Amino acid sequence: MALQNILVIKLRYLGDVLLATPMLHALKAAYPMARLSVLVNRGTEEILLRNPYVDEVMLLEKGSIAAQWSFASDLRRKRFDTVIDLTDADRSAFLTWMSRAPIRIGFNDERRWRGRGYTTVVQGESGGHRIERDLAALAPLGITASDRLPKLWLSVEDEARAEEVLSRLGVQREQRTVVIQPGARYWFKAWPHERFAELADRLTAEYHCQVLIGGSFQEIDLAQQIVRAAKCRPVVLAGQVGIKPFAAILKRSALLVGNDSGAMHIATAVGTPLVALFGPSNPREWGPRGGACEVIYKELDCRACFHPTCQRGEQNCMKLITIDEVCAAAGKLLALKTHRGGPV
Repeated sequence: MALQNILVIKLRYLGDVLLATPMLHALKAAYPMARLSVLVNRGTEEILLRNPYVDEVMLLEKGSIAAQWSFASDLRRKRFDTVIDLTDADRSAFLTWMSRAPIRIGFNDERRWRGRGYTTVVQGESGGHRIERDLAALAPLGITASDRLPKLWLSVEDEARAEEVLSRLGVQREQRTVVIQPGARYWFKAWPHERFAELADRLTAEYHCQVLIGGSFQEIDLAQQIVRAAKCRPVVLAGQVGIKPFAAILKRSALLVGNDSGAMHIATAVGTPLVALFGPSNPREWGPRGGACEVIYKELDCRACFHPTCQRGEQNCMKLITIDEVCAAAGKLLALKTHRGGPV
């Protein structure tokens, strides 16, 4: 059967959507004449803008029950011949079933009712990377991937916006820039902010770097806490730019140091060296792919108290990561023979 109208559903976060791009590439390469649509959560769509393998980006409707039902009905009217659900969740399974596509592929690790919404249930490799798991959804179609690295496309406008923001914030072009990313979706995935402050001081003193603090608008207060705790003068980038201009700034930077988050995957997608700090999540599943990277991970079993709280106190997996080892990892990457992060 020649596929002509395909929908991929990925109702997760920024990093998850970016990690799905190798799967989208492989799917489009196998069916270059097919129309490929991707359904994502609002706020993650920018990851897929200008992606040459995606023909349409759709945003999930999360309003009233009536609005959601109308959205599902609209989905059905699009007459997709294939729906691939990468989300492994009840809402996406319902939408997959509502599409009435002849081919409906999805995961059902919890063995819940949602498996009935698919014509084929696939099993992701246990303990494997998330990219490999997404690619496993293509196995029923006989598709294999030649490229397993996430991709992000930037425009001239994204680059210009990055330049404008750096100029407005007074970032010195003659210095290498290092971006620190102190935020995380859950507090127990975050390295203590006072350690990020000390890291900023040490990178400034030892490597003559200019430190930028990344983050969303909601993380401005966290960035200000680091500014107040640091002796150097880090520049607050949090809340100043959208996803793509932020990616363009990362592309110009010598290094990103941050927690397990979407920014980590954005850095590797644009080729920026990275020190990734992992706590309760496993880098074998969620780690960065591609480029120069140092991962620091204490390999504690966090299943007993992963959410909503951690009971280990000072033995918390993030607190066990020392400033010395993060500085050593950063220094190793900053010493690489590369022009990245030099004058812009």
